[in-house]
Amino acid sequence: MNKTGDAGFKKRPIPEPGPNDAVVKTTIALVCTSDVHTLAGGLGEIIDKGLGHEAVGTVHKLGVAVKGYKVGDRVAVNAVTPCYRCADCQRGFPSQCGALLGGFKFVAQKDGNFAEYFHVNDAEANLALIPDGVSDEAAAYATDMMSTGFAAAENADIRLGDSIVIFGQGPVGLMATAGARLLGAGLIIAVDAIPHRLELAKEYGADVTINYKEQDVIEEVMKLTGGRGAHSSIEAIGAEESFISCFKVTRPGGTVSNIGYHSEGEFVKIPRVDWGMGMAQKTIKTHLCPGGNERMGRLLTLIKQGRVDPTKMSTHHFQFEEVPKAFEMMRTKEDKIIKPVIHFS
Repeated sequence: MNKTGDAGFKKRPIPEPGPNDAVVKTTIALVCTSDVHTLAGGLGEIIDKGLGHEAVGTVHKLGVAVKGYKVGDRVAVNAVTPCYRCADCQRGFPSQCGALLGGFKFVAQKDGNFAEYFHVNDAEANLALIPDGVSDEAAAYATDMMSTGFAAAENADIRLGDSIVIFGQGPVGLMATAGARLLGAGLIIAVDAIPHRLELAKEYGADVTINYKEQDVIEEVMKLTGGRGAHSSIEAIGAEESFISCFKVTRPGGTVSNIGYHSEGEFVKIPRVDWGMGMAQKTIKTHLCPGGNERMGRLLTLIKQGRVDPTKMSTHHFQFEEVPKAFEMMRTKEDKIIKPVIHFS
């Protein structure tokens, strides 16, 4: 990324790891819609940084102090790579590691992993061994889409049998739907306007799907919940309209879980009446893709044991040199694209 809106290929030397770091040789990467937002300026003016934050590969080189891994190991690296030493990490917020979006070090602070080799800080905590029987493609989904989508469901305070509305059935929303099912939600309502995404939402656990271009979402949710509203809702788009809708469909005492990337505007509105003028006991929770190999190991176990198959979202495959085409398709959402997979060999 040369500057906002301008990206291309550039040769770089293979990075060198510090004593606690690693360098990974990339085998599979995924293009995320947030990459498109970042290219358009969603994180401000980022100059001369490599893009990409969802990748897996093999260990190419290890820092002298790194234990528990060896060259050639298949590894997945979360999009967020905390240091686990700073004040925010020690307070229990490793995703925020040091600053706003501080744990999101790829792109924002250093080169991303749309590269043949990429650097991993604090490798002992951030490298996750990929189990036998889990493909590189499946493991790549654990680096962001699963971790982020499942965090949305975890933050929604789902109890067994609860009702939940999930706005947006892109890759993160689909994984939020899958996470809600795994956590025991009794009524999962998925909202989107793209029919093939709504069909896939049913495969991941949605009980009811609502096309917001064809139905009144608020009215339908109220019918489905006996006029009380859902126990919780998830915003997985990053749009003000869907954020407002979350408050309208969530009953008093419920939780609004936001995982959307709000990349436009200075403020996001909260509807005053639907928030009970601030007194409806509706909790707002937010998160940024949780990292670390402990969490990654649990997500990879879910894949290995067949609890979830994220590769159903893989709609397109490209070679590394075709990344610009994949970016453009993610921007326009043409050809029913959900998730493009980038192959490095």
